Amino acid sequence: MRTLRKIFLAFALVLFFCNPTNAGYKKAPEWLISEWINGEGVTLSNLKGQVVIVEFFQLWCPGCNKFSIPLMNQWATTYKKEIESGKLAMLSIHTVFEGHLFQSPKRLKSFVKEKEIHHLVGIDLHRDGERLPETMKRYRTRGTPEMAIIDKNGYLRFQRFGGFNPGMAEHLIEKLISEPLYQ
Repeated sequence: MRTLRKIFLAFALVLFFCNPTNAGYKKAPEWLISEWINGEGVTLSNLKGQVVIVEFFQLWCPGCNKFSIPLMNQWATTYKKEIESGKLAMLSIHTVFEGHLFQSPKRLKSFVKEKEIHHLVGIDLHRDGERLPETMKRYRTRGTPEMAIIDKNGYLRFQRFGGFNPGMAEHLIEKLISEPLYQ
């Protein structure tokens, strides 16, 4: 019986000291972007060591215009210090799965200015003959708006379609910022 307890205790200690933060989470896929707005493009691997918030949106999406875009603008203000210090990165991906002719890059650029979006905005790569753009497929998004939060180690820790409680997400963002980076 004592031997069994020692084995159990050793196993528990291994689990505790191994990277428990990412246990059960999947690695976030790299995004494929055809064009960037508001700056030089980045890859997910460029952002290792930072918590990353990704908004998937369309310019004509009512939920994006009423929920996710204002929330991203609010978070840009709320987390300004964390963004400037390199602890947090925010970006939006314009992931068009309908209305391709209307939701053009030219219209998107005007929309980004109109909505005062200052963080990076990537246009999801759309291949001819494909209904869904590449990053949308990789993240298996259900539509727009959809938000994802990726930890410092590149693990997808939150992904929600539609509206959600921003306070819950903010709590997670703050927790992830304070977690260590595992090598």
